[in-house]
Amino acid sequence: MARGRKSGRWVQQHVNDFHVKLAIKEGYRSRAAFKLLEIQKKDKLVSSGMLVADLGAAPGGWSQIIADLVAPEGKVFSVDLTPISPIAGVTFLEGDIRDGSLCGKFDNFLKDAKLDVVVSDLSPDLTGIHQADQAKMQDLFQVAIDFIRFRLKPGGSFLVKVFQGVNIRQVRGTMETSFKKLVTRKPRASRSKSTEFYLLGKGFKGEASKT
Repeated sequence: MARGRKSGRWVQQHVNDFHVKLAIKEGYRSRAAFKLLEIQKKDKLVSSGMLVADLGAAPGGWSQIIADLVAPEGKVFSVDLTPISPIAGVTFLEGDIRDGSLCGKFDNFLKDAKLDVVVSDLSPDLTGIHQADQAKMQDLFQVAIDFIRFRLKPGGSFLVKVFQGVNIRQVRGTMETSFKKLVTRKPRASRSKSTEFYLLGKGFKGEASKT
């Protein structure tokens, strides 16, 4: 019963959420779209003609925005375990980026090209236990770092969601080693109770270190 009541409260809060209502009004697939829009406005992360990968893309809110930004000659490659409805200008791969066969398919799409930008909104199934959730998030961060290691071009940018916690210094250290510039972003669309924030690395040095 307690879990049901909690779930009911979450649903009620979600449907009454300002950014959820605004996403529906503006035709975006999720409230998360406003997180990327705010970062884009501040940091000019994506521009026309770029090759961009969107990790943890479902339901497609970020890919939807990026596809418009890179048009007409750019390309977006989206990856998620959960399928998404088609988006013009987006190539979607369903699966786990830890799967070698999926990464092989991705590399076949890229051919000899490298990505200008990788964005990762990957998030684990949350337990509500902060330490456990933070550890899961760090694992996903490492998965994303492994993905960009040989696919992001030197000078490229990487935006990744992380959780505040005891391991964040280690995560920051990896980003500082791998990029010339590192900034922190906490978009207004992030829920106030959430420990999530985003690290943006610019100027990829050509080799991502392990945490």
